[in-house]
Amino acid sequence: MGVDIKNTKEAHADRRLAAQRMKRILIHLRGRMDEKLRPQGVTTAQLLLMKAIHQGPGMSGAQLARSCHVTPQSAQALLKGLEKGGWIVRSKDRANDRILTVILTAEGESLLLTAEKAARVIEARLWRGVPDSSVDALNAVLEQCLANLEP
Repeated sequence: MGVDIKNTKEAHADRRLAAQRMKRILIHLRGRMDEKLRPQGVTTAQLLLMKAIHQGPGMSGAQLARSCHVTPQSAQALLKGLEKGGWIVRSKDRANDRILTVILTAEGESLLLTAEKAARVIEARLWRGVPDSSVDALNAVLEQCLANLEP
């Protein structure tokens, strides 16, 4: 077992730098995705909801909000835009008519496929030159960080 010989100040600076880099990566990734999606009239946040709808058709807005880690109000605003674009259809739940469920339209499915192709290109660029073993280690570290922050 290795011994951490860095002093507390250096370790704190390294951790702060790592957090800043994570934020920069997310900002750049989101910016590139939004740039690619803009001509199609959809945002990265809407794409995330569409992917969740594709994976679990018939979910309610509240379920989608939890799944996508956004507020219910944000999810509703995003869903309105998707509905206006003709990419989703909302209808009353069979069991509870106060709940609206969501499914993708054929146009929504097509847009999702196109957007996923663009995302794969951007993600491939992000991970260029990074070995799988490093990605595995990074995932383990990030999972621990998430666990530390979640209630």
